[in-house]
Amino acid sequence: MTVLGRMAFASMIGLGALTLSVASASAAIVCNGGGECWHAKAQYAYPREAGVVVHPDNWRWGANDHYRWNEHDGRGYWRGGRWVAF
Repeated sequence: MTVLGRMAFASMIGLGALTLSVASASAAIVCNGGGECWHAKAQYAYPREAGVVVHPDNWRWGANDHYRWNEHDGRGYWRGGRWVAF
């Protein structure tokens, strides 16, 4: 492989890594007051009555916190163990 070919290959690898990091940067952890948390794949404007807090994707709860994971596809939020779509 020529030097130019290696540089082109390295550029494609770098661009692919950048694309993946940008796509994952929009993820977030969302929790409600009832201790239910889930991953959001996009930034949504949650209704005020949802009572949620949006954390960065690297957020972790503390040792004395009591949360549980509830995952769901789509746009919405958890309330009292039920998924509310909006």
